[in-house]
Amino acid sequence: MSKELLKKFPFLPLRNGVLLPGTVITLPMGRKQSVEMVKALKVGNEIGVGVQRDPKVLDPVMSDLLPMGTFAVVREIFKAGGGWRLVIEATERFELTAITRALPFWEAEGYARPDLRADNPEVDALMVGLIDGLRSLAPQLAGNVDQLLQSLAAVRDPGMLADRVASAIGLDSEKEVQVLLAVDVPERLRLVIKLLAEVHATQEVKSKIEGEVRQEFQKNQREAILREQLKAIKKELGEGNGDGEEETDKLRAKLDAAELPEEARKVADRELKRLASMNPAQAEHGVIRNYLELIASLPWNVRGDSTLDIPAVHKKLDEDHFGLSDVKKRILEHLAVLKMSGNKRGTVLCLAGPPGVGKTSLGQSIADATGRPFVRVALGGVRDEAEVRGHRRTYVGALPGRIIHALKKAGAKNPVFLLDEIDKLGKGWQGDPEAALLEVLDPEQNKTFQDHYLELPFDLSEVLFICTANDLQNLSAPLRDRLEIIELSGYTLDEKFNIARKHLIPKALKEHALHEGALTIGDAALRVMVAGYTREAGVRQLTREVTRLCRAVTLEVARQPETAGKQVHIDEKDLKKYLGKERHFNDVAERTSVPGVATGLAWTPVGGDILFIETSKMIGKGRLEITGQLGDVMKESARAALTYVRSNATSLGVDATGFDNVDLHIHVPAGGVPKDGPSAGVTMFTALTSLMSGRKVRPDTAMTGECTLRGRVLPVGGIKEKVLAAHRAGITRVILPKKNERDVDDVPQSARDELEFIFAEDMRQVLDAALMPVERQLDDAPMGPGLDILPTPTVAATTSATHA
Repeated sequence: MSKELLKKFPFLPLRNGVLLPGTVITLPMGRKQSVEMVKALKVGNEIGVGVQRDPKVLDPVMSDLLPMGTFAVVREIFKAGGGWRLVIEATERFELTAITRALPFWEAEGYARPDLRADNPEVDALMVGLIDGLRSLAPQLAGNVDQLLQSLAAVRDPGMLADRVASAIGLDSEKEVQVLLAVDVPERLRLVIKLLAEVHATQEVKSKIEGEVRQEFQKNQREAILREQLKAIKKELGEGNGDGEEETDKLRAKLDAAELPEEARKVADRELKRLASMNPAQAEHGVIRNYLELIASLPWNVRGDSTLDIPAVHKKLDEDHFGLSDVKKRILEHLAVLKMSGNKRGTVLCLAGPPGVGKTSLGQSIADATGRPFVRVALGGVRDEAEVRGHRRTYVGALPGRIIHALKKAGAKNPVFLLDEIDKLGKGWQGDPEAALLEVLDPEQNKTFQDHYLELPFDLSEVLFICTANDLQNLSAPLRDRLEIIELSGYTLDEKFNIARKHLIPKALKEHALHEGALTIGDAALRVMVAGYTREAGVRQLTREVTRLCRAVTLEVARQPETAGKQVHIDEKDLKKYLGKERHFNDVAERTSVPGVATGLAWTPVGGDILFIETSKMIGKGRLEITGQLGDVMKESARAALTYVRSNATSLGVDATGFDNVDLHIHVPAGGVPKDGPSAGVTMFTALTSLMSGRKVRPDTAMTGECTLRGRVLPVGGIKEKVLAAHRAGITRVILPKKNERDVDDVPQSARDELEFIFAEDMRQVLDAALMPVERQLDDAPMGPGLDILPTPTVAATTSATHA
């Protein structure tokens, strides 16, 4: 066909493979356009077949297609397997110029591209070379090559011959594209001959590898037969059990020494018999061997030397941890009951409190004091039930769960077992690991705990389980019911001072290779570090600050070795040089210097904190705006506070008619931290009364409590954490609900001695204690209740949630 004749035709782009002239092929129709084209075609119609560059493209355009395609004649159209099939015979190449239509099926236009230089003198020699190369490859090709050679003998067109050979030898799509684009016949013949040689070389390598594999397999099969014969001969001679005898005997000796329970012994004997009769080359041989080695290594009847000397345990706890007297008392009570009753059943303790208060180290101290092995399992982020209970042995790479693995590591059935960060367990599609712990932590059930990998009951009742958690609210009710909760609140400033002096500084000096006395910190400087550089429930930040000082001294010694023996003393004035400026300071007085601001107390998962409630008013129409990312409960408390102030305006010294002409705004700083809970009610009532009456809130006073619409003050939780937060912030007066008076006994004595507690049953008592009389307010503070409050830094910005 002349190139000057532009043709339009139905177009079928192939996502995989290349159609070369002279080929008959059956194509399944998958895409919607392809199906529509088949419905419109008839036998004998001509179509154009193109090739996509990327098979993932569903609706190709010109840039997605090769510039060369193949014309084909439709030979048959039929349905099979629920879809259309199209049988076509490729005739000649064409040059694709444009896609003219995409719906309902593709149409394109292009020029026919006849072969070039088909009458070249060297073509005949190349044809002979091509046939000879195909004949030499015949033994290595699949299919009936003789029939192919016979059909090619009648082909006189050299270009068609090259195309048919290229289609028959199983080239990949990239190489078939090279053949399709070769319009010059001599070039195409040379290319196909070259590809034939590559296929020949590849097939030779493949045949060599297959021969070696077959030979090795025959060798292994022969060895297996000889092994079985040797085993039978040894059995007849009474000389042992055959191959693998030594390994099996070692395993049997380990199992005998393990003193297995009756059920475990039966299973072990059964698996030993299977192992002895099995070829070591079999995959299951290794699975059975690993299973038996696990059984033999578990402490079925091995116990650690537990002394339970109560005075010694008490002494060890005092040496390792300062303060925490209530926590130590609870631990000693559990151990005393364990000793006096003689009951081996372990107790499940849960140490709950903010980070850095010593939960994990308490578990290590208990283990050291009782002489039991100590095992720690970190559960943070675990979200697969199989991590706790193990995998079935039917799975490839199956392993026992963390419980059984830790017992194997401990080497005793009565260790101190620390399940760290139990509240950080996740849930995934693999199951709920928290639910898997229900059996582990139930003293009535864990004596027959079954790991999926072990599939044998193992007695966990003698294990002393200790769990740690930051936030108990993340635990399910069934799991909390199995735990004996021991709450660790934050440390007082005095306790932090003593912890740093007795524990943190000596430990840091040792870690930094500094001799005792190389660094000394004055009492005043240490107290400033505790109060001005840290404000946390635990001592992690304090540890980092002490470490910074040690690093600075170590650097000076490294730079000037002659100063290695000198002593560095840190005074209060030196702290800024080594630690920078103070990060925390008492700003309560500044914040409460105007009416409308009150200091509340909040509970967070990492300890207590202070919470400022700010109110402001402006000319308006009586609307109430509440901001600070508050939950529904806190918003309801704000509305209740406004109702109380309006309904009791006269007795509170507030103008009852002033509410209709102003808009009120209640804001709780730290807007990036979610806050909720009822215990900010008292603080909101006080802040609104202060705003509307013009009386300031005492700067040394903080408060907490839930308040009803009638002004009754109701009890709240977290008193110890809240009071300690007030103490850390420099507060000296704390207003609490009357019914929380008994909770003050939980607060350390050192903090109680420095605080004044006011217990209220009614909001009138709160307001009398919190608000300053009008005559006591300074005249030089002109900022009225309608002015904006000074901006404040965030409170508890590191916590994920605040419960007021």
